[in-house]
Amino acid sequence: MKEIVAGVDIGGTNTVFGLVDRSGEVVADGSLKTTDYPEISDFVSALVAEVNKLISSGEYKMLGIGIGAPNANYHKGTIELAPNLAWKGIVPLADLIRKKIDVPVIVTNDANAAAMGEMIFGGAKNMKDFIVLTLGTGLGSGIVVNGQMVYGHTGFAGELGHTTVVQGGRACGCGRKGCYETYASASGLVRTVLLLLSEMREDSILRDISPSELTAKKIAEAASGKDPVALKAMDYTAEKLAFGIYNAIGFSSPEAVFLFGGLANAGEILFAPVRKYVEQNVQPIFRGTVKILPSGIPETNAAVLGAAALIWNEQPV
Repeated sequence: MKEIVAGVDIGGTNTVFGLVDRSGEVVADGSLKTTDYPEISDFVSALVAEVNKLISSGEYKMLGIGIGAPNANYHKGTIELAPNLAWKGIVPLADLIRKKIDVPVIVTNDANAAAMGEMIFGGAKNMKDFIVLTLGTGLGSGIVVNGQMVYGHTGFAGELGHTTVVQGGRACGCGRKGCYETYASASGLVRTVLLLLSEMREDSILRDISPSELTAKKIAEAASGKDPVALKAMDYTAEKLAFGIYNAIGFSSPEAVFLFGGLANAGEILFAPVRKYVEQNVQPIFRGTVKILPSGIPETNAAVLGAAALIWNEQPV
């Protein structure tokens, strides 16, 4: 009987899940509409039913369920006050699932799951100290020190996206101003472009795109074509992204920082200036010691692999 782990990624709109073997192969997968289940008990019943369907052939032995979710607390197995989910308050997710299926259940936030996936299946396989930054609508981070995920006293450590990079700066969804993610994320890049379009006089193909249609992908493509507004926006974003990275290097001295998600797909037009600004500004004793790398996990399966890695990390080799 083949040993597998279920990896689950809960998003505000969709939940994806899959069965993952020790080598990182997703042998079966599926999805649910998170929004179809305003009651957590109905969601848990549907999720467990779907996972049971995947293992119903009898050829798999399930070792556990790993879950990545917004505002998830690793210590308690809970989702707490998640603004983009219908389930309000503190949701004891791990306990609810364990009542229906008797296997270990580990819950953490999606960025921590991404970091665990990088360590078990991706580019950080032989590393003990690294950081993963997920650059999507917001900026998530997972920090690994001495081979251990940093969860902190509350279970919510590693919220680099909500460290302040500009005092009194851009308004953030968390209610504060100047947060890292309002500058160094896919949505942050869009905000920068909209500002520059009002300030710069140069011609730009980005002027022909309505603000609601503007994306990090389109901006990166324009920058590759030497569009002046796009180039300035990418450079400014790279400088702000580097600011957070060289400050993070000072407290954990990672071997590498992995960039993952929408904004990271821009490639070298982002990575090259980030590396330059990090080397220019990091404390001298850290110069040349940290690699800035793209994720080693394919984006299509990243969420499921990261969640599954939470369980595989606990298994003896």
